Amino acid sequence: MIDFRPIILAGGSGTRFWPRSRRAEAKQVLALDGERTMIQRTIDRLEPLASSGKTWVITNDLLSDKICCQLDKVPEEQVLCEPAARNTAPAAGLAALLLEKIAPDSVLGVFPSDHVIADEVAFVATIQRAVALAAEGENMVVLGIQPTHAETGYGYIETGEALRDGILHVRRFTEKPNRARAEEFLAAGNYYWNSGMFVWSAKTMANAVREHLPEMTPLLEEIVAAWGTPHYDEVFARVYPECENISVDYAILEPRSAKGEHHSQLYCLPAEFGWNDLGSWSALYDFKAGQGNQDAQENVIETRGSIVLESQGNYVYSPNKTVALVGVEGLVVVETADALLVTTREHAQDVGKVVKQLASDGRSELI
Repeated sequence: MIDFRPIILAGGSGTRFWPRSRRAEAKQVLALDGERTMIQRTIDRLEPLASSGKTWVITNDLLSDKICCQLDKVPEEQVLCEPAARNTAPAAGLAALLLEKIAPDSVLGVFPSDHVIADEVAFVATIQRAVALAAEGENMVVLGIQPTHAETGYGYIETGEALRDGILHVRRFTEKPNRARAEEFLAAGNYYWNSGMFVWSAKTMANAVREHLPEMTPLLEEIVAAWGTPHYDEVFARVYPECENISVDYAILEPRSAKGEHHSQLYCLPAEFGWNDLGSWSALYDFKAGQGNQDAQENVIETRGSIVLESQGNYVYSPNKTVALVGVEGLVVVETADALLVTTREHAQDVGKVVKQLASDGRSELI
């Protein structure tokens, strides 16, 4: 029986879904697609694979109380609060080195806390295959999503020769291409979106950190050595901010892929379970419309009541007010107690600029 341990990455600053999301109310603790929050849904779908008692969460101090409340079956000591945001490599590396110490034979799955999975049965089956492959040796498995359009907001995985049962060797990773390159990748047919979901053994990832991040490794090992002691919080707060701010992709997967597809032990497992990372209000509109939640004019309206006249393709969230749409198309309207966002679906990716402007203006109460 393989000892599988999910690692949930739940940091984030709450910018893409402003004004609903804030630094202390980021996307993962919101119920955007149902009654359960995004992180609760993440834990729910992993339950057939590992109990909550084997799950680890990496977040920050602003979100930890809400997360501990929402995930009451995850041991509180397994909710790690980063003292500074340092991207995915330090977070995943810390988890690997820590689990290598306390569960050396375990296989880890790294999962973002804020994705939507439509077919959870297929999700479980795919993760089981990835875990089995990772347990065979020093294999690192990334879940790839078949691209449906030339998306510039995702990283891409170029795949090579098939191993068996649809498992593909990885040739290289490419971060967020421009439109022209994304079109080329889509046409080529052997590129997948990088889902941000990875599976590897604790030993494999820990050794990869030692190989590719030699300056960061002693810092993470110092934190691990303090785990379970009275000095842990002080050491974590002092040492972790010294880690480089870098993603797993840049720090480990890209240099590993440079060894060549037959020597890197990097594999892509194509995932067909209805994935959406809900990266913007426009993406949420697309998801909800795809679930049949739109009206006859393709509007997605989440209000107490609404009046829609000659308007098409809009997204509206206003739980406490009646909203009237007259002769408009492709808008995003989001109302909270202290803010109102009006943009277009086309410009929904730019909502983060509002948060930057608020920060520049010193309006911290709104971020």
